[in-house]
Amino acid sequence: MDTISTGTHGVLTLSCPDTVGIVHAVSGFILEHGGTIVEAQQFNDPDTGTFFMRVRFGAAAGGPLALAHLAAAFGTIAARYEMTWRLLDAAQRRRVLIMVSREGHCLNDLLYRNSVGELNLEVVAVVSNHEDLRWIADSHTIPFHHLPITPETRTEAEAALLGLIDAESVELVVLARYMQILSPHLCARLSGQVINIHHSMLPSFKGARPYHQAHARGVKLIGATAHYVTAELDEGPIIEQEIERVDHAMSAEEFAARGREVEARALARAVRHHTENRVVLNGVRTVVLR
Repeated sequence: MDTISTGTHGVLTLSCPDTVGIVHAVSGFILEHGGTIVEAQQFNDPDTGTFFMRVRFGAAAGGPLALAHLAAAFGTIAARYEMTWRLLDAAQRRRVLIMVSREGHCLNDLLYRNSVGELNLEVVAVVSNHEDLRWIADSHTIPFHHLPITPETRTEAEAALLGLIDAESVELVVLARYMQILSPHLCARLSGQVINIHHSMLPSFKGARPYHQAHARGVKLIGATAHYVTAELDEGPIIEQEIERVDHAMSAEEFAARGREVEARALARAVRHHTENRVVLNGVRTVVLR
């Protein structure tokens, strides 16, 4: 659970075995502690018997909420219903580290959206195994860290990455077209804290130039998938997907350009859902409480 102090609005997200009285207990708790609900979503998964809920609330009388006190007090209810839960300050900017290789479209899109207020991120660093995109980080005055990866240096590079994550209190790592596979150890250490983006045409078009492969095969739909990273390559719980129609009149380069667009859109939405405390794991799937 994240540590918080005060804020004008809190966001509580939870999952637990479905039973009678959960909504009543949560809403009653908020009311008892001087809060008022301004937004609520819930979902009961009949396949797993799991209940999911997200509540955004403010102080009924206006002013700040003692969120740290609320978090401590909510533990009793959470234990009663066997909840997995998070309570965050809705306004607090989430501390994010972005990793890239040589393609800058997703990085550029995230930083632009953040600069105009579409995302609520504190981007503390950009990390890359190449120097190509340093200029994008520099243009946003974000520290850039070059961590080259070879089979011989992978262990040291991942240790340096974890050191940076810990030093900067990073809450989310975004792989914005980072073309390196994270080790099983790193995936386990950062479980639920790493989001990746890739094209949605796997496993048909593996390897280099997938959009050119799709063009050669006459594909009519291309897409992108944003998901949490696990040790199983590209098989983590899906957060967001995007598609785009393409046709025979388009060149392979136009396919690739459309692909960059859908990748950027899907990744931005996944990052927003996660940082707004809307995503809850449901086994190998996610529930996104919009």
